[in-house]
Amino acid sequence: MAKTDVLIIGAGPVGLFAAFYTGMRDLSMRIVDPLPEPGGQLTALYPEKYIYDVAGFPKIRAKELVKNQVDQLAPFHPIYNLNERAEKLEKLADGSFSLITDKGNKYEAAAVIIAGGVGAFEPRKVVAPGIAEFEGKGVQYAVKNLEMYRGKRVLVMGGGDSAVDWVLMLKDVGAKVTLIHRRDSFRAHAATTNQMIAAHDAGEIEILTPYELRRLEGDSKLERAVVFNNATQEDKILEIDEVLSMVGYLSKLGPIAEWGLELEGSRIKVSPVMETNISGIYSCGDICAYHGKLKLIATGYGEAAIAANHAAVIANPSLKFEPGHSSEAKDAPGTKPAVAPVVGADD
Repeated sequence: MAKTDVLIIGAGPVGLFAAFYTGMRDLSMRIVDPLPEPGGQLTALYPEKYIYDVAGFPKIRAKELVKNQVDQLAPFHPIYNLNERAEKLEKLADGSFSLITDKGNKYEAAAVIIAGGVGAFEPRKVVAPGIAEFEGKGVQYAVKNLEMYRGKRVLVMGGGDSAVDWVLMLKDVGAKVTLIHRRDSFRAHAATTNQMIAAHDAGEIEILTPYELRRLEGDSKLERAVVFNNATQEDKILEIDEVLSMVGYLSKLGPIAEWGLELEGSRIKVSPVMETNISGIYSCGDICAYHGKLKLIATGYGEAAIAANHAAVIANPSLKFEPGHSSEAKDAPGTKPAVAPVVGADD
């Protein structure tokens, strides 16, 4: 059985930072994630989007933040087991843990940190004729490459942060960007919503509310969308090349729900030290719940540091919880030559 000091479930930004702090305590770590690349939602859903609430960065693209975190972690020789879903976790007689993945692999660790983000997620899909026909051929649920929209007529659907953010990013790339939302109000942050409205007033984009999609049309390729005002039922035809559907995501805990953890809805309840009801299992990031919880990347990083340092004491009882200041370390993190991450390797 492959064994490390700490097992981290989830390779999103919070999981990567938990792994970094595990390395700072001179402990080994394994990171298990069902996605093919590190980064979680940042990589899978919006690699081109800017993130504004990471300390020290006025703004940074999601994919660049992930790369920086992977580089930051590399000197500690993390073991990545990507494309593997955590299926069964059990506590062994000696207090350590055994994880079995969907590949049938078994991994053991002294402590576990669950940083699974929102759990297993998939895009919420609009039900309308033509959606299924043009999926992947004009209808997208994430933007992997902003340049694919250059010079295109783009229809964005949604009223949350993702929809509004993408409208603002696409307005200088697409030939024409139109947003439809089924309500007159938006769920996005007020600041970005105001920016979008200002762009509409300046003629840079078009906003249609309260509008919904009736159907998509085209012969061999997507050519138009028929949308309708849900108050008057009046139709409007939009000539388009691409649709970006940003109406939310469905998430579920998946196998994690069967591990005997105390849950609050679809999230894992934790103590002030990020420990679950099972001693030795910690959780951080969007997947955990406690009074006053803020689902932000900024707070997730703090939770990761707390979880990792408490998990470190479980993995090596001779350690103290307080890690000390990184600036006082003999070899500051990142000064050692970076090594390629170990992918799918065993101890």
